[in-house]
Amino acid sequence: MKITDQIRSLTTSLKERSATRKRLRGPADLHYAVADGIDMLDAAAWGTLAARSGFFMSADYLRTLERVLPSNLAPRYAMIFSGEGAERRPVAAMYMQIADVSLGQARPEKAAGDKGNLDNLGQRILTCGNLLTFGQHGIAFADGVDMELAWHGVAEVLYRVRQADKLAGKTHFIMIKDLHAPYSDHAAHLENLCYRYVETEPNMVLALEAGWKTYDDYLASLASKYRTKVKNAIFKVLDDAGCSVEPFSDLGRARQQIHALYKAVQVNASFRPFELVPEYFAALEQVAGARFRCTVVRQNGNLLGFLISVADGDTAIAYHIGFDRAAAESLPIYLRLLHAGIADALALGCKQISYGRTALEPKASLGAKPQPFGILVRHRQPVFNKLIKRVLLGVEHDEAPERSPFKKAAPQADAV
Repeated sequence: MKITDQIRSLTTSLKERSATRKRLRGPADLHYAVADGIDMLDAAAWGTLAARSGFFMSADYLRTLERVLPSNLAPRYAMIFSGEGAERRPVAAMYMQIADVSLGQARPEKAAGDKGNLDNLGQRILTCGNLLTFGQHGIAFADGVDMELAWHGVAEVLYRVRQADKLAGKTHFIMIKDLHAPYSDHAAHLENLCYRYVETEPNMVLALEAGWKTYDDYLASLASKYRTKVKNAIFKVLDDAGCSVEPFSDLGRARQQIHALYKAVQVNASFRPFELVPEYFAALEQVAGARFRCTVVRQNGNLLGFLISVADGDTAIAYHIGFDRAAAESLPIYLRLLHAGIADALALGCKQISYGRTALEPKASLGAKPQPFGILVRHRQPVFNKLIKRVLLGVEHDEAPERSPFKKAAPQADAV
């Protein structure tokens, strides 16, 4: 390519980028309804959009969540419409959370020491999405919408919510969480609005074979060395210790025990943006109904650990876990609960399990594969946006290890 052609191409690209930035910084040809509560919005329109996006965008779930949100989280909702009058149509529904997070929450509680000063230093974060789950549970799009226009509307809603909330305090960061394909591709042009994309640890997803009807079917599919390790290093150890693994329901009657086990894991986390209230787990069980499974590990009648899974369409979200850390030093409670999640997902009729971003090695050993996840972030100050870009470019995250625990497929005979 000639130098003149290169210059012409670069000039055209810069003009297009400038035009895109100018368009995105102006209002979209859309209409908005923003609310502090889910019941303030058009229930029928929200229900139509949420039906395509699963349980975590349903009005029933969000209404229940309002009652048991952590004290430092506040919900916001929005609906985006196109057209006028009788031609008005819903484009998207949005669920957001405003989080007041102190710097003291950005280090493990057990290592925090005297963190009084850190607790007085904080950031206000407007999140498009649900901090209590993992996955894209913040936006439900209508069928056949112009995705570039719809994401323009999403960005405008976030701007409006940030501006409206100034009376309660300045919002320092805006975050659109847990983007994955195809959402990450659709939202890429928001970088023209100074949103910066950063890839996080992947979500570990275990695909459930159609032939697996029970956990024993999964176990039989493992290569012998993996199957032997599961039986000897996990099952036998717990059996010898007199432990049982069983389904658990009516979490309200054991809410303090369940919450204590959850806390035992949470305090060790490097970043704790919230703390669930004891009433949360029973509320989730009630609203999820037949979609809900809780499995516990017991020893001599005492609860040593739990795993909660919720069916979201064909996917089981295995996302709340807690266990006694002292007992876990000698017993493989965590690993046993991961395996219990497989039995629960099969009982729920799901086709895959979403295990989340942490503990990549044991989840890979189950056969789970990484699903790339990322977030879009934007600071209210332009100078910080430039700094964020430089920082994010240098951010490293753990990569999921390669593991192949299943039997190799027998070679197919040549056709005659």
